[in-house]
Amino acid sequence: MKTQDIHTTFQSCQWDDLTVEQQTLVERAKQMTFQSYCPYSHFNVGAAALLADGTIVTGSNQENAAYPSGLCAERTTLFAANANHPDTPVKTLAIACRTRGSFTQRPGSPCGSCRQVMIETEHRYRLPMEVILYGEQEIYIFRAAADLLPFGFFSEDLQA
Repeated sequence: MKTQDIHTTFQSCQWDDLTVEQQTLVERAKQMTFQSYCPYSHFNVGAAALLADGTIVTGSNQENAAYPSGLCAERTTLFAANANHPDTPVKTLAIACRTRGSFTQRPGSPCGSCRQVMIETEHRYRLPMEVILYGEQEIYIFRAAADLLPFGFFSEDLQA
């Protein structure tokens, strides 16, 4: 038996370090937190996906009293992008979270189901998808969704 380590690399930055394109995308994600439906968790999440052709697709979390019938903002956004623009890769995904009336100080992190959908989207187009996680005090930028989920599960894994 041998022990192995997994390491991931990401940038930690401030608002002024973002490009105008990244700032625009984060602003759209922040706006979408106000469209979320979260009467149970009171945790508003918004996401915005920048497609390769410049289109921005947005989404927010949508909860339901019959857990787990709701859907996270990341999956709402990526499913809408993939359904409405099936031939256009997602270039960047920005995520913002708000609770108790304020944006979170630290970046919120996608759940495991969202991470799987993110890497599947990345794998589908065979291009890395930059991921920006917004926090008021700090912003994280991952060069690819796969950096958030090592050992992802792909269609090849279904083969005997």
